[in-house]
Amino acid sequence: MYEHLVVFRFNDQYEPSREEGLLSTLRALKGQIPGIADLTAGVNVTEETENIHGYTLGLRVTFEDQEALRQYGPHPAHQRFVSMLEGIIENVVVVDYPILP
Repeated sequence: MYEHLVVFRFNDQYEPSREEGLLSTLRALKGQIPGIADLTAGVNVTEETENIHGYTLGLRVTFEDQEALRQYGPHPAHQRFVSMLEGIIENVVVVDYPILP
């Protein structure tokens, strides 16, 4: 199994009213992309405000294996989500790691 963590920081063009659409699209990926074992996405509500650094949306995807993670990026459903970020994204941080027993 592999874990895929992503946090998003949006620019000034981002309207918070788009949040639910982005989250719905992310959550739907589990049913659209093979190899996803689990997926959660949500708004950053941490009370550690000094550590937010502008990152307001988070995604966690658990993949069955590394190959499923590799196939995720170019998958059309994922690419549709990526296209939704055009013009509104400032930065993205990604962390991928194997889940060890």
